Amino acid sequence: MVGVCKMWRPMLFSFPFLYAKQLSTVRGFSVQVPVKPSAMSAKTVWKKTGELQHTISSVIIKAGKGLHSGDEAVVRVLPAMAGEGRYFIINRHDVRVPASVKNVTDTTLSVRIGRGESSVATVEHLLSALEGMGIDNCRIEVEGGNEVPLLDGSSKEWVEAIEEAGPCIARDNFGNDMEKMALVLCEPIHVLKDESFIAAFPAPSTRLSYGIDFPQAAAIGCQWFSWCPVDSMAYKQNIAPSRTFCIYEQIQQLRTAGFIKGGSVDNALVCSIEKGWLNPPLRFPEEPCRHKLLDLIGDLSLCAQNGHQGLPIAHIVAYKASHALHVKFADAVLASKSTDPNVAA
Repeated sequence: MVGVCKMWRPMLFSFPFLYAKQLSTVRGFSVQVPVKPSAMSAKTVWKKTGELQHTISSVIIKAGKGLHSGDEAVVRVLPAMAGEGRYFIINRHDVRVPASVKNVTDTTLSVRIGRGESSVATVEHLLSALEGMGIDNCRIEVEGGNEVPLLDGSSKEWVEAIEEAGPCIARDNFGNDMEKMALVLCEPIHVLKDESFIAAFPAPSTRLSYGIDFPQAAAIGCQWFSWCPVDSMAYKQNIAPSRTFCIYEQIQQLRTAGFIKGGSVDNALVCSIEKGWLNPPLRFPEEPCRHKLLDLIGDLSLCAQNGHQGLPIAHIVAYKASHALHVKFADAVLASKSTDPNVAA
């Protein structure tokens, strides 16, 4: 397993300059390294997807404890107009906090976004569900706390609530619909930190590949999972049910540091270094890896602007990445764009 990590590192340092036709393969995992394109002014451009922006038909209401604060909060997700995007209103403050990477204020074990004195933590599971289910525009009100409830530790309950509310075409003030656009990768982009990395390659459609490695916990070990978001059903069945997880021996240390006050065996998978999984069964053999991919979708949804798609059209490969690295990658994607999302390339 350690050999897998070492094989990737020399490749990553040369990714922006590596343009070969052959496949680069690691223990059965493959990524197509593209032929070097001609000189371009930007690595990403906004392009039309051929789909319309969506919102929800009715209000979603969910309540529960926050993972880290342990505080009870109520979340209401309401319809919004085309072009408004996804945004938060926290504890009735008259401040709109767009779900945007530029509003990220903290990435310690979760993602917090805010503006001024208004902020909300652990937004990734809800945003993952909204992005995965194609809900581009909505108003999200959070009351009673400053953290989105963890629910069962996955985005399954959010997905079920979205389906019950009913997705619908979003319209603007004049009753017009709006075509959805997406960032298309034209050249490779990568970010690194120690043994962790995220690299993206031009591709005709979006593919996400994630790897994790927990050599201290044999029940988790080294896992890879690769997935294409072909439609909302693919997200609902393959990603949404995957729950957050932790190492049992690290729980007390995290709680002493002020984290996971709301965590329990009812909303997280717990793995012991010595005994393995303490609250089986798992929903998938590689559920921890799928959950990291769920987090990645939520964090990359922060690339969305004006109700357009957050996930870039590219093959994105992440390994041992954190929320901090997810957000750093999202920053790199947006910094490389050439046009405004309202101007088609």
